[in-house]
Amino acid sequence: MVSESELLQSVPTQLWIGGPVDATGGATFPVHNPATGEVLANIADATPDDAIRALDAAAAAQADWAATPARERGEILRSVFEAITARAEDFALLMTLEMGKALQESRNEVKYGAEFFRWFSEEAARIHGRYQTAPGGTGRIMVHKQPVGPCLAITPWNFPLAMGTRKIGPALAAGCTMIVKPAGETPLTMLLLAELCHEAGLPDGVLSVITTSRSSAVTAPLLNDPRLRKLTFTGSTPVGKKLVEQSAHGLLRTSMELGGNAPFVVFDDADIDAAVQGAVLAKLRNGGEACTAANRFHVQNSVRQEFTEKLVAAMAEYKLGPGTDPSNTLGPLINENQLDTVTDLVDDALAAGANAALGGKAPGGPGWFYPATVLTDVPPQARILREEVFGPVAPIIGFDTEEEGLAAANDTEFGLVAYLYTRDLNRALRVAEGLETGMVGVNRGVISDPAAPFGGVKQSGFGREGGYEGIDEYLSTKYIALP
Repeated sequence: MVSESELLQSVPTQLWIGGPVDATGGATFPVHNPATGEVLANIADATPDDAIRALDAAAAAQADWAATPARERGEILRSVFEAITARAEDFALLMTLEMGKALQESRNEVKYGAEFFRWFSEEAARIHGRYQTAPGGTGRIMVHKQPVGPCLAITPWNFPLAMGTRKIGPALAAGCTMIVKPAGETPLTMLLLAELCHEAGLPDGVLSVITTSRSSAVTAPLLNDPRLRKLTFTGSTPVGKKLVEQSAHGLLRTSMELGGNAPFVVFDDADIDAAVQGAVLAKLRNGGEACTAANRFHVQNSVRQEFTEKLVAAMAEYKLGPGTDPSNTLGPLINENQLDTVTDLVDDALAAGANAALGGKAPGGPGWFYPATVLTDVPPQARILREEVFGPVAPIIGFDTEEEGLAAANDTEFGLVAYLYTRDLNRALRVAEGLETGMVGVNRGVISDPAAPFGGVKQSGFGREGGYEGIDEYLSTKYIALP
């Protein structure tokens, strides 16, 4: 692994449109290290004209890329997977520098993110249609799948690699060209990925990366251009709603992976030690800055004290500090705004009567740090039970019956993921089917898998990423009537 300075000097800081190019006008914006607040790099600040340049390139490359044999597309994706794996330590360090997560968390993301290229490299050759005789005997039916066309992906800051690869992988496998607009907080990882894709043989124009500090202004002309055929977004529900409204003008195909408020339900017949282990993973993975993070812990009252004591002990083991230090297991939050959000939600809960069994106050000093925190006796009116905290805070509330636990878990407008712990298979299936979420983890605290369909219901969005379902988001269905 190269040094921090050598790595930062080697990463592209220009826009990537068929290669590195300057932004129109030459403007730049800074990328900060959340552990120190210091500037890591100044990168190109795209304009609306740059966005159209990227779409010009995508539209020009679309026909040839769609006509490229599926096996060849898959082999390029496989080469990118191997390139990411070969530079895993570089990617891990880069993500830790620009996003803040502990180095081991970044290494885990590299493995997870790279897998989307391997999975969809294999799916490229498995795009199926069908052929049948019409039931009435009047002819034949052929169903053909074709790439949707040029796509725009808007990705968040919390998983700088994986949130891009799980969109880019299926799009390229399906034969679509793609423009990626990464979060302004964490653009460096995506620029490095674009360079690796180019080195792996991806034709110019098939993948562009536009970095900007003015997201709405830069993406608006793309959403209004009839050459763009699909929008895929991961981020907050309010922003997702605005993008859906904007995309309606062109009736774009859309995929929305939005906010969550994940319940973690522990029943009295659960293996409490296993439940605590799963709770720590569900809460502190990525420092709690994940849409899949457990946001509220519903624990049956007969085991609530035992669970709470063991969870406090387990979360107390996490060491807060800069993620680049391998001895630290909990890095900073992404920025000052996020630190203020977490602080406000915890303070609101404490003012309403909750108790801090662990943590509960930012340490101050350089960087945007917040400690692992466990809140008990959280009253129902506390905002933290309604709003996504996106930080290392675990509020615990009790329930008496299965019906009460299920009702409390479903008492939210969101529906991305839920977790439950029980030894009873019938209860596990019954509750899993009753939970109003797109995904359920049964006796496990991490559910993400490139081979599984990821996505939510209600105000957590629509569409699926990963699994066999993921590539369908980038394919259109054509019916051909034959005699």
